[in-house]
Amino acid sequence: MRLIKINSLNTPKYKRNTKKIKYIVIHYTGMQSKRESIKRLTDVRHEVSCHYLIDRKGIIAQMIDDHKVAWHAGKSKWKGLENLNEHSIGIELVNKGHSINYENFPNSQIKSLTKVCVFLKKKYKIKKNCILGHSDIAPLRKKDPGEKFPWEKLSKKGIGIWYASSNKNYLVLKEKKLRNLFFKNLYKIGYRYFNKKKKSKTDRLVVKAFQRRFLQSKIDGKIDEKTFNISHFLANKA
Repeated sequence: MRLIKINSLNTPKYKRNTKKIKYIVIHYTGMQSKRESIKRLTDVRHEVSCHYLIDRKGIIAQMIDDHKVAWHAGKSKWKGLENLNEHSIGIELVNKGHSINYENFPNSQIKSLTKVCVFLKKKYKIKKNCILGHSDIAPLRKKDPGEKFPWEKLSKKGIGIWYASSNKNYLVLKEKKLRNLFFKNLYKIGYRYFNKKKKSKTDRLVVKAFQRRFLQSKIDGKIDEKTFNISHFLANKA
């Protein structure tokens, strides 16, 4: 795997045991250009960094060595872990993002991402269901990599998980029971930031994060039949 090295100092001054690396978290940069992204990711005034940066031509830059912690996940939760920086590799994809002009991810960029993920999976024995988006682990504040990211395509290469269709109809359940079963499914998959037993203000944002990953044509924060069915399938595979 060919890559260029850009030494970023945006990392805690200690080495971690690489046995702690269990996750890959995929982000987009959300900035106007690659140059701006590199400037931000190497500016020591900001605790923002990543291990790998992949531009739109597919050029891979290693910003921080894997054995060091990068500040990419921020406040985050997944399954039993909080603040996943210590346990993950962060990969940034150059993309202007939702706040500027959200773009499709070019094939060259996705091909390079595939190479990096396959390499890291093998090196650190990372499971496919441990390859996540930033919005999975921080659904209340993040949208990346977003609904244009090709999760389904990548899942066929063992990068991330996907689902099979189901014809079972769960909407005969009462709304409250459906809601609680849905969030029970999400909890089993790994999502957090909600109350499993009663409605909360965070419900809609978490549902949107789930849809942004698995139902990219419909991101409305509502638990409909398809949204529920997908959660049920994935929870039973978790």
